[in-house]
Amino acid sequence: MNGQSPLKIGLVGSGFIANFHMTALLGVRDCQVTRVFSPTKAHREAAADRANELGIGPCVASETLESLVCSEEVDAVWLLVPNHARLEVMQEIHDLVVGGRAGLMGIACEKPLARTVPEANEMVRLVEAAQLNHAYLENQIYAPSVTRGRELLWARAAAIAGRPYLARAAEEHSGPHSPWFWRAGSQGGGVMLDMLCHSVEVGRYMLTEPGKERATLRPVAVTATTASVKWSLPEYAEQWRRNAGLNVGDQGEPAEDMATGVLELEDPAGRRVFIEARTSWVYVGPGLRIQIEVLGPEYSLSIDTLQSPLSLFLSRAIAGGQGEDLVEKQNAEQGLMPVVDNEPETYGYVAENRDVVQAFLHGTKPALTFDDGLAVVELLMGFYKSADLGRKIVLPDLELATYVPAIASRAQADEQVVRAQSGPGGTR
Repeated sequence: MNGQSPLKIGLVGSGFIANFHMTALLGVRDCQVTRVFSPTKAHREAAADRANELGIGPCVASETLESLVCSEEVDAVWLLVPNHARLEVMQEIHDLVVGGRAGLMGIACEKPLARTVPEANEMVRLVEAAQLNHAYLENQIYAPSVTRGRELLWARAAAIAGRPYLARAAEEHSGPHSPWFWRAGSQGGGVMLDMLCHSVEVGRYMLTEPGKERATLRPVAVTATTASVKWSLPEYAEQWRRNAGLNVGDQGEPAEDMATGVLELEDPAGRRVFIEARTSWVYVGPGLRIQIEVLGPEYSLSIDTLQSPLSLFLSRAIAGGQGEDLVEKQNAEQGLMPVVDNEPETYGYVAENRDVVQAFLHGTKPALTFDDGLAVVELLMGFYKSADLGRKIVLPDLELATYVPAIASRAQADEQVVRAQSGPGGTR
C-alpha cells in the first residue's frame, strides 16, 4: 500500500447491492470493510461473515447505526439502505458528525440519491453541513466498455466528424428481488425511479465532452411514458402482491413496470442533443440486460452486456436448481446461456469503488457527487410529471421542486387508509 493507511469502510445496509459492492471491493486496493449495520441481526451478521470470507475485513456486525458511525474503525460510510430510509440515516450521520461523536472522511450513497427533489436537496444540505466528502454511486458510467467507448468515441470520431447528438440507454430485467422495490409509497415510484436513473446518467456521460462538466449540457425538455404492462395482469397480480409483501388494500395497483423517456438538451453551441432512455421489469431473457448506443454524424457506438464472449449450453437432460451464477436476474437454467464472467467489473462496480476510495483517502472530488444525484432526481421528476400528465414538460419547471409521482402519492394514500382502518397501534 506504499505507506497509505487503508480506508476503513462501514456498510449501512446488507442486501443485494451490499453484496455486489463487497465483491467489487476485492478488486480495490487501500480499503477494508470493517463494520456493517442492518436492523436485522441475522442480515448484518451474514454480511459481516461474507466480508470476512472474501478477505476484505476483518469485519464486525454493528448492533446500531450509531455504533458503526462512531467507531474508530470506520473512516467512511457506504449508504446502501432502501430508498425510504436514506434521508433518516443521513440525518443521523449528520447529527453524529456535527456533534463531534464521529470522525468520518466521507459518505457514498447508492442510486437513486432520494425519492423526490426535496429529499435530494436535504441529502445535499446534510452532507455539506457535516463537511463530508461525498460520492453518488452510479456504476454504469464506470463500466469498462462505457469508459473505453467514450474515450475512443470522442478522440477518434467526434474530434473529426463533430460531437455525438443521440445517446440511447436501456436497462431491463424481469423484476426486483426485494419486496420494498415494489412498494411505490416507500420506494418512491416504480421501475423509472429504480432504474431509469442509470440510463439518464450514462446518457449524459456519453454526450458530455471529456473534461467538461455535465452542466455544459442544459436540459430543455422531457417526454416520458410509464405503464404497468405485465404485473397488473390478473395472472401476475397475486404474484406481485406476494413479491411486494402486500395485503389486499395496502397498495391498490402495481408501480410502473416499464418506462421510456426522451431528454432534450442544449449543448454549448446551442444545438439540440437527445437521450432516449428505456427501462423495464418485464424483460424475460437470459437475465439483466444493459444496452447503450451513441450516434454521431459519421459514427456509432453500441454496448450490450449480454453479448458475452462466454456462453454455456445445458441440454434438457440437465435439470439443476435455480440460481444467478451465470448472469444477474437469471431467468433460465437450460439452453444456450450467455455468462457474464465478472459482473462487478463488467457493470462498473469495481472502478466505481476504486474511484471513491481514492477520492476519500486523498480528499479529492469523486467523479460523481450528491450534486449529480440531485440533478438526476430533478430529471426523473420531470419524466414522472410528463408521464402523469401525458405531455412534454419544458425545463426548467418550478413545480418539479415539490413534485411527487402520481403512483407514489396514491400508494401513500392507500397505506394511510389501511393504517387508519387497522385501529390503535396500526395492527390488524
